[in-house]
Amino acid sequence: MWDLEKFSNNIAIIDEAGEKLSYKDLSKVSSLLGEAVGGRSLCFILCTNTIGSIIGYVSLVNNGIVPLLLSFHMERLLLDNLINLYKPQFIYLPSSARDEFPDFPEIYSGHGYSLIELGFSKEELFPLNESLALLLTTSGSTGSPKLVRQSYKNIASNTESIIEYLGIKEDERAITTLPMNYTYGLSIINTHLYAGATILVTEKGLMQKEFWDFFEREGATSFGGVPYTYEMLNKLKVTRMKLPSLRYMTQAGGKLSPTLHETFAKYAEDLGKRFIVMYGQCEATARMGYLPPEKAMEKKGSMGIAIPGGKLWLRGEDGTEISEPLVAGELIYEGPNVTMGYAESGEDLSLGDLRGGVLETGDIAEFDQDGFFYIVGRKKRFLKIYGNRVNLDEVERHIRERFGIEAASAGVDDHLKIFITDGRDGEKIKTYISDITKLNPAAFEIRVISEIPKNESGKVLYSVLEGENK
Repeated sequence: MWDLEKFSNNIAIIDEAGEKLSYKDLSKVSSLLGEAVGGRSLCFILCTNTIGSIIGYVSLVNNGIVPLLLSFHMERLLLDNLINLYKPQFIYLPSSARDEFPDFPEIYSGHGYSLIELGFSKEELFPLNESLALLLTTSGSTGSPKLVRQSYKNIASNTESIIEYLGIKEDERAITTLPMNYTYGLSIINTHLYAGATILVTEKGLMQKEFWDFFEREGATSFGGVPYTYEMLNKLKVTRMKLPSLRYMTQAGGKLSPTLHETFAKYAEDLGKRFIVMYGQCEATARMGYLPPEKAMEKKGSMGIAIPGGKLWLRGEDGTEISEPLVAGELIYEGPNVTMGYAESGEDLSLGDLRGGVLETGDIAEFDQDGFFYIVGRKKRFLKIYGNRVNLDEVERHIRERFGIEAASAGVDDHLKIFITDGRDGEKIKTYISDITKLNPAAFEIRVISEIPKNESGKVLYSVLEGENK
């Protein structure tokens, strides 16, 4: 996937403690880790924004080993469920957590990470499709068994496309602001390593002084953020900072408010920087659309146009393609980065490409007279909370299983409402969902209603709940 030897003298990764890893070093450790695994297999990675975590990801993919990227901070019960369901041969995790698997041998350690061989027999392991490169979760850290199956072709094509429209060169220095197990954060790693650039990796957040000290000390040239990121940046009054090394900012993970869009587009324009809004989903590897920076002010609120090599179009309710501007329809994307499909059990890991390069995004959009697309609604049952996709059906399932009560959920991005008929466990439910998703409890609201509206067949009338959602 990455030609590490091509950039052997370049610095690949720098962390906040000052440790540096060249591409030559990364190539060597990649070979060592690959030899320790010993062949194609499934390995879970518990991810952190550290050198050791990135080494594991790069090493596994480059050696034909299939990783599932998970947050190191996910609940152990949810992790155990995924292990039992998919039966990975290995788990790669921070050495500080090695004692959580005391009965299994450590076969490799380095840069603060350990590779543990789990005890599944060869007969228990599931076969892997030859094109399968990577597995990512669909719903953040809620422990959903549904995974996105990405192929080597998917990753390579999307990486090359992003490099092309962002113009990523060897001298770029991207700083991490997003988890690497999140498709947007991972795409930043993929593209910069592919281009021979440098990744400035830190676990520090935007609200911490250490983040900005690291940013300035190492001369970060770019960062990416979800809408919540830009809300925080606005509160920090970043637009008053010169940040001379910064060349461009990207935004994805949900629609930015028009006010914030204009604020950062103007900041970039005034200081000769670039502000690029992007559109994507894990099911399309990462990116499907982008708004060229020179259009950032003119097309405020737009998600842009299709990425190089891709196509966006709208499908009407009658199933035909919409050709007139300002007519809403479901947004369809076609391109080589459309992933192979989902896995919901270990048996699904042997499946081939089920999508054929076509993705029904579930978003409702329209395009203007110039062909720029605007998202106007959502068809599928998920929200983006601070850039993390949260499946509403999964939230309801967790509440039902934990508390034994029925709940229904609705809301808008960054604000999820949970409807229940008995308020006694309201705060406990809120805390539980916040703990599972690892998201700020401020994003969740409990509403007690007399009854959950249903139709004659017993299905929840979410359209009625949307009326309560005001």
